[in-house]
Amino acid sequence: MSSFLVLLIIALYFGVIFFVTWLTTRRAGSNDNQAFFTGSRQSPWWVVAIAMIGTSISGVTFISVPGMVAGTQFSYMQMVLGFVAGYFAIAYVLLPLYYRLNLSSIYGYLQQRFGTRAYRTGAIFFLLSKFLGCGVRMYLTALVLQLVLFDGLGIPFGLNVTVTMLVVWLYTFRGGVKTLVWTDMLQTLSLIAAVVLCIYYVCVAMHLDASGLWQTLTDSPMSRTWYFDDVNDKRYFWKQFLAGMFTTIAMTGLDQDMMQKNLSCRNLKDARKNVISYGFGFLPVNILFLALGILLYSYASSLGMFDASGLHTIDGSAMKPDELFPAIATGSMPDGTPFLPIAVGILFVLGLIAAAFSSAGSAITALTTSVTIDLLDAPSRQDEQQLRRTRMRVHIVNTIVMGVLIWLFRVIGSGSVINAVYVIASYTYGPLLGLYLSGLYTRVKARDSWIPYICVLSPLVCLVLSLNSEAWFGGYQIGFELLLINAAITMLGLWLSSLAPQSARR
Repeated sequence: MSSFLVLLIIALYFGVIFFVTWLTTRRAGSNDNQAFFTGSRQSPWWVVAIAMIGTSISGVTFISVPGMVAGTQFSYMQMVLGFVAGYFAIAYVLLPLYYRLNLSSIYGYLQQRFGTRAYRTGAIFFLLSKFLGCGVRMYLTALVLQLVLFDGLGIPFGLNVTVTMLVVWLYTFRGGVKTLVWTDMLQTLSLIAAVVLCIYYVCVAMHLDASGLWQTLTDSPMSRTWYFDDVNDKRYFWKQFLAGMFTTIAMTGLDQDMMQKNLSCRNLKDARKNVISYGFGFLPVNILFLALGILLYSYASSLGMFDASGLHTIDGSAMKPDELFPAIATGSMPDGTPFLPIAVGILFVLGLIAAAFSSAGSAITALTTSVTIDLLDAPSRQDEQQLRRTRMRVHIVNTIVMGVLIWLFRVIGSGSVINAVYVIASYTYGPLLGLYLSGLYTRVKARDSWIPYICVLSPLVCLVLSLNSEAWFGGYQIGFELLLINAAITMLGLWLSSLAPQSARR
């Protein structure tokens, strides 16, 4: 696929995105601070529901989930079921709290429950989580775009990242959430359409009709879904289900990025319908990604690119699971014949961009909100014009920091990116989950001055446990449940701080 064609696709796509951005910001009041932070609480719930699917999926799911099927089979669906349970908890526990307190930043709850240091600590852990998590996601996207576009044009990776982050900044700096709910809805629809059409074209290449597709999926050993037999296995059902549920509570319900759009709905009832709708929407969407993974491995096997030794390119060099989808979608035989019709490469680029930029735009907007409100406390100290200037400066700085992080991930390198995202979440969202669980479900009066130290110590203890769990606990492997262990250690620390003698409280 020619670099010129890819560049044309990207230009046309973002022409549509910028047109939507103009539509949502052209009216008076569309560029004020409340529109940026909360969408003026006027977003239609169904628009937010569709938008949130794309925001949650990101480019990582688009590339990494199909590739990880060989290693984890369909066991990821156990985690997805946990996601659905987590969305119910968000809809009926957290959303009522946030709407009742009328929060622009959800970490304001921690200030009311524990104190200012807890509030700042929660915001800082969110910033750390979002910068690292989004940095990993955008690194993968930038890496693939480098392979399919920028290398062919002779453009270095650094310039690739610069252009990518400039585009994100351009369509988010004015309208914020008010714009994002509409652009993300468009990007979600583009993403799902791309996956469905990719499945169709792979089936055509493999001469599969509907019954052949079903037979291929059900006959594949990669389609095994349920794991109840070995509690030590990272794929054990209850480990994945509970990890999925609490990961959703932490990465969505306690995440300013995810909740910012949910809180832009007109009222609690609409917000609840939105969360439940897109929670169930994850079931068919993730089945599509996993099914695509089996088809890609089957097709790669027929091309001689997948065997007992693992994945490799046509010329025999080793290939990572994350590289499977882009390699099949955009690659070709030694004689130049594409593996699949050129339409698949076009759809791949479109789906990747839709997923990645939806996630990145949302993250940068949420980071700007959290820094402006939680760390700088600008709304209480500045008038509307000063606040707008502060918010726009913070937005620029956050975009630059994200670009630097993406470049650093390029230097460091990465394995399976979706695993990296969940590992980062386990360490950084664990203290947040512990704070909220203690605040909502216990009467613990933790010492506010101790909370930053507790929240830093807990992930360090988790790191030691993770590195030694097999040796210490009879072969038990700690998987994504590390998030729960992290939260439990944080809660224990908060409880111990409440028992401190009076002299130690000061």
